[in-house]
Amino acid sequence: MTLTLGSDSAAGCFGRLFKRRKASKSRPQELASSSTYPSSSIKGGSEKSPEHCHCVCPTCDFSFSDENVWWNSESKTTLPPYSPVIEESVSDATFTIAHTLDMLGSRLRELSMQLHGHPEIQFHEKFAHDLLTSFMEDHGFKVYRQYLGLSTAWRAEYSHGKGGRVVGVNSEMDALLGLGHACGHNLIAASGCGVAIALKAALEATNTPGKIILLGTPAEEVGGGKIILLDRGGYDEMDLCLMCHPGPGPSHSFDVGSTLAMQNIEVEFFGKSAHAGAAPWEGTNALDAAFLAYSSISVLRQQMKPDQRVHGIIQGKDWFPNIIPDYAKMKWIVRAPTHAELQVLAEKILNCFRAASLATSCELSIRIDAAYYDLNQNAALAKEFETVIKQRYQMETTCRGSTASTDFGNVGHRLPSLHPMFAIPTEPNGGNHTSAFARAAATEEAHEAAMTVTNALALTAFRAMRDETFFQEVVRSFEASQTTS
Repeated sequence: MTLTLGSDSAAGCFGRLFKRRKASKSRPQELASSSTYPSSSIKGGSEKSPEHCHCVCPTCDFSFSDENVWWNSESKTTLPPYSPVIEESVSDATFTIAHTLDMLGSRLRELSMQLHGHPEIQFHEKFAHDLLTSFMEDHGFKVYRQYLGLSTAWRAEYSHGKGGRVVGVNSEMDALLGLGHACGHNLIAASGCGVAIALKAALEATNTPGKIILLGTPAEEVGGGKIILLDRGGYDEMDLCLMCHPGPGPSHSFDVGSTLAMQNIEVEFFGKSAHAGAAPWEGTNALDAAFLAYSSISVLRQQMKPDQRVHGIIQGKDWFPNIIPDYAKMKWIVRAPTHAELQVLAEKILNCFRAASLATSCELSIRIDAAYYDLNQNAALAKEFETVIKQRYQMETTCRGSTASTDFGNVGHRLPSLHPMFAIPTEPNGGNHTSAFARAAATEEAHEAAMTVTNALALTAFRAMRDETFFQEVVRSFEASQTTS
């Protein structure tokens, strides 16, 4: 049996297709080593060839409310009137951030729409790479293209003064095959640029020392770009990291809940073909192995917790009723509320495959991509974000979370992080990964919502850079989350 862990192209939301191994190969040994990536000193290299990544687009649901209260695209709701309550110590920064984003808003809208009009799938985000790096360079950032060996990853950084804290920001860029920006990553990319540029202005206006690092992270949908960058040292310098994500929800609402941890598993069974009518005893049936594995997982569902999910498919090649199948492939996605629970459930699933291989005498190959962790929202950052949203916009922030999965979850288990979700108006049944949501991500209302969350993230990040007491609270919150995870 072969157990292979994903390497350059880490686990994506919905898995990848891999080359078939020939059945004539002798039984390999199971590997127990962890996936590794080149160190942060990499200056070149290449990721897994994107043509092997196929996004099949099951729903990645970032909704954080029941559908009957979603912000309907036909409604004409507007933001509540602005009436800020500003602490005197940060009033200059508050004004600067708001003014910067007001002046930048139309340009960020244009940036978002350019991305929306040129959707690119995982590791193919060349237009986005070139557009966004040029944009950040024009706004005074030092840019590193093709960052850490990934051809479409990039880094833009700016430092003011000496010392200070380092804030990381993420801009996702990838779209969905056949659907375009049906997860709203055009809004995420523009928001990340806005947060970084607003923070730069605030550091300069208040003469606050610090550093901003904006990462252009490819392949969130399929490929786990952030996991690759994380393992290659792309996040090592950061004291904290922030980003946001659109989804369906109540009008002008925000959520700082978690997401599900997720694991992609691909299984191949290798048997021996024979004529099913003449001499079936000479064959070793790979389809039988897949059938037994599927049945075993179905039985296992009786002992699964209600908030855990396992779903998969069976695939074959050149199957005929009168020939014993010598090859079968299965693709599975395992989800659980936390990474710890995911590990336990995934091992039970793996045992179903091993048992089926043993029972049918088929050879077994297992491919496990790096898991997407659940979001570890930093409690102190989330509380500050909620305060900003309530004071500036008289709106509440919920903590319901969603059933989606994201590679930013892995970032939040490495350093203090915040990933609020924000509602944009969409149609009924028009959640993430639908053509309706792609249309929603291009609306002016969606842009306005993105600008609101951008402003709040910039204010939250600036307080962490300027306020030592608050930053220590952020650190303590992160340390507490590590002891309970």
